[in-house]
Order: sequence, then C-alpha cells, then structure tokens
Amino acid sequence: MISYAEKEYSQLEIESMLEYPIKEWFKSKYKEFTPPQKYAIMEIHQKKNVLISSPTGSGKTLSAFMVIINELVELGRNEQLEDRVYIIYISPLKALNNDIKRNLEEPLSEICTVFEKCGTRMPEIRIAVRTGDTPQSEKNRMLKKPPHILITTPESFAIILNSPKFSEKLMHVKYVIVDEIHALAENKRGVHLSLSLERLAAKCEYDFIRIGLSATISPIEEVAKFLVGEGRNCIIVDVNYLKKTKIYVYSPIEDLVYTPTENASAQLYAILDKIISLHNTSLVFTNTRSATERVVYHLKTKFGEKYIENIAAHHSSLSREYRLDTEEKLKKGELKVVVSSTSLELGIDIGSIDVVVLIGSPKSVSRTLQRIGRSGHKLHETSKGVVLVLDRDDLIENVVLAYDARNRKFDNVRIYKNALDVLTQHLLGMALEHKWKVEDAFILVRKSYCYSSLSKEDFESVLKYLSGYYTILEERFVYGKIWYEGEEFGKKGKNTRAIYYMNIGTIPDEPKIRVFHEKRYIGEIENDFAENLVLGDVFVLGGKMFEFLGSAANRVLVIPSASKRPTIPAWFSEMLPLSYELALDIEKFRHEALIMSEDEISKKFEVNEKTAKAVLGYLKEQEKFSIVPDETEFLVEEWKDDDGMPNYIFHSVCGRKANDALARVFAYELGIRRKCNIATTVSDYGFVLRIPKEKFITKLDIEEVLWLESFGQKFARAMENTEMFKRRFKNIAGRSYLILKRYPGKTMSIGRQQINSEILLRIIQEMLPDFPMLKEANTEIMQDAFHLDEALDYLEKLKRRKLIITAPVVPSPFAFNLIAQGSKDVVVIENRREFIRKMHERLLKEQ
Repeated sequence: MISYAEKEYSQLEIESMLEYPIKEWFKSKYKEFTPPQKYAIMEIHQKKNVLISSPTGSGKTLSAFMVIINELVELGRNEQLEDRVYIIYISPLKALNNDIKRNLEEPLSEICTVFEKCGTRMPEIRIAVRTGDTPQSEKNRMLKKPPHILITTPESFAIILNSPKFSEKLMHVKYVIVDEIHALAENKRGVHLSLSLERLAAKCEYDFIRIGLSATISPIEEVAKFLVGEGRNCIIVDVNYLKKTKIYVYSPIEDLVYTPTENASAQLYAILDKIISLHNTSLVFTNTRSATERVVYHLKTKFGEKYIENIAAHHSSLSREYRLDTEEKLKKGELKVVVSSTSLELGIDIGSIDVVVLIGSPKSVSRTLQRIGRSGHKLHETSKGVVLVLDRDDLIENVVLAYDARNRKFDNVRIYKNALDVLTQHLLGMALEHKWKVEDAFILVRKSYCYSSLSKEDFESVLKYLSGYYTILEERFVYGKIWYEGEEFGKKGKNTRAIYYMNIGTIPDEPKIRVFHEKRYIGEIENDFAENLVLGDVFVLGGKMFEFLGSAANRVLVIPSASKRPTIPAWFSEMLPLSYELALDIEKFRHEALIMSEDEISKKFEVNEKTAKAVLGYLKEQEKFSIVPDETEFLVEEWKDDDGMPNYIFHSVCGRKANDALARVFAYELGIRRKCNIATTVSDYGFVLRIPKEKFITKLDIEEVLWLESFGQKFARAMENTEMFKRRFKNIAGRSYLILKRYPGKTMSIGRQQINSEILLRIIQEMLPDFPMLKEANTEIMQDAFHLDEALDYLEKLKRRKLIITAPVVPSPFAFNLIAQGSKDVVVIENRREFIRKMHERLLKEQ
C-alpha cells in the first residue's frame, strides 16, 4: 500500500531516538531538523520504506543517513557491528557517489570528535565506493574487510550480485538508498536496478528497507511503486511545496522578429554578462554541448580579461579530471560562472550558486526545477532562475513552463515496462547463481514494478532463447548459455560467467557515424541523428545538402542534393523534446491568453509588461491571419513552397516524440494511397508533409487517417527496416547477448556489431517473427524513441475537434519555425531568424 506521511515529528521526538554523540553533533551543526527530516527520520527508524521528494538542499539525504549512522553507532557501541555490508547507496552518477562518500566522511569525523570529548572511542564505520573505476586492489580489500556503507551504481551493483564471494557480504543488508530516483525510473538502467533489488531481496534473510530520494517527481505514487516493487508498503514524504522559487522569463531584445541575428546575439551576451556581474557565482545551462562551448567562447572574446580563469565549461565530452577540477573550484568559490549542458543537473555538490541562467527552454518543468534548484541550495534560501529567450514560440513556451514550475506541476515520469533484453541479462545472472525452478524465477521477476504485468509467455520465450531453442541462430554463432528443461533452468558453458560480466549493462555504445559519398569521406553525425534518417531524407553537413541513400555498418551513404530541401534540421540531435504535459498546457494557454488583457497575463503568469505585450501580440497576429488552434479546432495549412511543392502543415501541439509518431503514420498511409514518397518535418508544435507537385491530399484523406482503428499497427509497419529499427535492434542485441561486444581475449568493434546485428535481424524477421528481441525492438521504439501512447492520446483529442484546412499564400505565423526546419536557406540554426523575418515580411505584403 502506498500512503503519505501525515505526522510531522517534533525535535524532541527525533532526538530521543538518537545516540547521545550524534544528537550533540547535530545540535552543534544544524540546530533544527528540516521538514523532510521531521517527516521521514522516524518513519525510516520504524523500518518503513520511504520515498522522499523535496527540494535540493532540504536535507533529504541526511534524513536517510541520520537513522543509518545512528544504528551503526549503536551496534558498534554494543560490539555487534559485523564485517559485512549494512547499507547500499545507489545513484546514477559516479561523481555523485564520490560526493556522498566525502559528505559522509566529514560528519563521521565530527561525530568522532564528540565521542572523544565524551571520553569514549567511536566505533569504526567503513565507507567504500565501488564502480567500474575502482581498482582491483581496492575490491580485494573490500572482500577482506567489507564496508558497512557501500556506494555504487546500478551496473556495478548488478555485477556485485553475481560475485560468488562478495555477494555473501550482502546477505544481511538492512537498507538500500536509491538517489536521484527520477533519473533512473525513466530508462532501462532503472529497469535493470529494479530487478537487481528483487534479486537481492531474494538473497537476504530479511527484506531490507528501501529509501528513494528525488527533488522533482511525478506521478509520485507510481515512482513509489517502482522503488518498492509489488506487495510492499511505502510512505511518501512530499515536501516540494516548501521551497521558494523565483523564475524570470526575459527577452534581451525588443523585437523578436526583426532584430538582426548579430544584434540579438550581442544583446544576449550583454544581459548574460550583466546577470553574472550582479551575482557572486552563476550557473548557466544550455541544452547542448556545442552551445555550452559557444557561450564560454563568446563570453571570453566579447568581454576581454573579465572572463579568463574564473569561467569554465562542464559537459560529458570533457575529461573526468577536467570536470572534477571544475566542480572543486566551484565549491571553493574560485569560479564566477560555469556553463553546462545537462551534466550538472543532478545533485552533485557544487557549493553555493546565487543564480541559474537558462539559455533556451529546458522543455520540461522537472528539468527546469532541477536546474534552478542548484541555486539557493539551502532550504530557507530562494532558488532563483532567469530564462533568456530570443524567439516568439520560445517566449510562450517559457511563460507557461515558468507558471507550471512555480505551481509544481511536474511532467510525468515514463517508467519502462517489461524490457525483455534487460530480463535476459538477469535470467542469465540468476542461472549463474544456482539452479532455478521456472515458477520461482517468474514470481521473483514479477515482484519488480517494471515487470508486474509480464506475461508467462514472454518470460518463457526469453528462457527458450537463452537455452539455444532457436537453433537457426547457431549459424550466426549465437549459442545457448543456459539449460532449460521442463520446469527448471540453470547455467551451461565454461565461458558463460565471463560473457555475463563482460557484456552486462544497459547503456549503449553510441559512436559518431561517418558520412560518405561513394568513397569520399564527408564528415560525422551523431548516432541519434543517424537513427532518425529515412530513405530520401535530406540533411545539411559542412554547409552542403546531402540525400540519405542508406547505411553500411557505421557509415551513412549519401549523394549531393543541392536542389532538395532538408527534411531534418542540422541541429536535430541536439534538440530536447517538449514534454507532453507541457505541450498540452501551451495549447490551452494559447486559447486562454487570447481572451485576456496584457495586464491580466502579466499578473497571472508573473511576467513584465513587455513580455505580456509580446505574447498577446503574437497570438493576435496568428488570429488575424488564420485561426489559433486550440482544444476545439485542429488547423492544417496547405501551402505551396517556392518550388511549387505542396506542404501540409499540421498544427499538433503534443511534443516532438508524439508528433514524430503521428507524422510517420500519416506519411506511410498517405504515401500508399497516393503512390508516392512523402517527406516529413517534425517539431514540438506540429509536423509537415511534403508531397510531389502532381499529388495532393484531401480533407477526407486526413480524416480517414485520424480515424484509423489500426493506427498502432500502421506505425509498426512504417518503422520496419528503418534506420531507427536497425540501430535500436543493435543495442538490444548487445544487451541480450545476441551479439557479444566483448569476449575473453576479444572486443568487437561497433561497426562490426552493427553489421552482425543487421544480419541477425534479417534472419529473425524472415524466420522468427515471434522472437522476443524483435518484439523488444518494437516496444523500445514505441515507448522510448517515440511516445506512441501520447500520440494515440492526442489523436483521440483531435477526433473531437473541428478540422479546419486553409490554403494561404504564406503560412500563418505559428508555422514559421516549423517550415524553417525544411528550408534550403536555413543551413545552421542561426539562419532561422533571418528566414522567419523574410516570411513575416511576405505575410504582411499579402494581407
């Protein structure tokens, strides 16, 4: 049962359960317990599973460790502290693990001083970090003298579970803490962890206490189920409402349409410099690594000696040593400003930050609060964030985003269900432990919330695959790794344990993809970009346009295409997708704000007069030249571009991932009906279908696709044999041991992995249509690469709206950003402003 903490315990009640030295240490350092501590500490002390959701700096981590340290001290004083692991702390970041170790060693040292003042000796409490970076010598020491508190990652935790010797030290674990749980719940790392926790629970003499920590999370009840699994209780401590947050949405330019790019850039850096100068320490977030480097470069070049040693970049492409050095300088107050992409979003200790600046929309409320929460780190301090915008769509998006953030309206976490490739890893791991009864293993797996709806058929299909049931795969060197007879299974093969260890984990290898025209090397693109390419797509690389012909291993094959328009913008792989919940709120806002005055917008959404005027002006302009699509009307614009090609612009505000799913089905279905290839362009705010000159789409065509009963099946067919399917299948093949990335004495290159997986895919599609990993590839594409569930939900909304098709000479203002993505004139993102200015001039001439 999931329930909420109702009692706020008093200072005296909490102190009464603490050992005297710990109580004295706390009173000397903190004086008073914070709200999450008042709600959570006693619940954890009473051996209840607890999920704590509270702002950054509110003391939630100490809520968990206060009880744990107290218990270890008590055991030590009674000479009952044994050489085994009592607590496992798991986080998604290695850097966060090192932080936690430091942040535990400091209070333990201070508590030790209190013991000495009392004339007694504090029991030794050992802490150790175990990740992929931990030297073997350190691991050997842990085996001889295990830490009482083990700090690790989901991947290392899974390896430890199958360590014949060290896993014995885990059989009496009392607590497991999962930090930054929202960052794990949404992906296969979290799925992997959920099964690891159930396997640990099966090993332990008694079930351990689970503690989840998160700053921003929703729906909180579902995340609690993810934490504890099936059949267990959980207390939710939700004190997010207590943190004060100020968010300002600001545009450094007056005219969002006609200000030249150079002027807009100059004004952006002028206001950024001003904000940095007014604060001791600033943290600037961009959405991409390249933008991070660009901001650092421009601050240094535009402001001379002002930014030299006191500025740094921080993102995942930089070396670990460089990132750690930046974090340490930030904590010591040696840096005036740090510019980051996403690498500083999670709870790494970076000291005191006065203000967070967001350049461009973070695209989700949770990400916004996570970033802004890095400032005003202590509970009584106010988190302060400034969002800088240079675009009208961005302006409205961030006004709504800031409003939702102030009101703590979080985006929903998407918990991945029934991942068959992850299940493969764990069933092999379980077989390595001992012989299993199939029913016992099935019951264990279904205790994980991520597998609570797993069918017996799917479960057994994975066992069949692992046992070598599909003999045709032996031709491609895929052999059985377990035996499976009747109602039992177990391991087979002398190299199976090594194969398991060397290929465990869920994070895929995603290299740069090399682009070739015939034998000539053109350049490189991101894997995310490559997997979205469809035959005939046109994209820009090195300032020139190329048409996608196909791929071979880790190469993309192209031909020059100067005459065609790009279908995928060059910056596609750098774009964060707009969350579905925020997209729906933006659509609702467009209608609501249209009937409000500037003063009403300013007051309700806490924006200045200039911003309110710009927002209302944009909405009124759209209404003047077309309609403002909302919850009652669905707008499609039929527009012929300069090449005379019909473009059908669908104004569907549901986020890029849902829109991409809609666009794929519309293009697939209408392409069959019109016997032609249809190019698509997709954004958070809609999609464009571009068809040959002699073809057309009718209102009836659109309505018939909207009402397709087999929309999901059409989507699956549209994705068959796509680049997306091939590259996703490669990752799944790696996770499920279909291809072995590493083998004793050998390592397979990523290019060879891609070739082998594509050969396997062809065999499986032709001969084994019900193969479990083929099903998993479809599931991953629907759940992760695209959000088909959101697309289907939005489709139901569209069915209830009036379809309005217009045929303007110039598209409406809401369409400008969308068609800019497919313009030959928009080679880099900086060209977009010039394109929109020209479109606006043409629109005004046509009125």
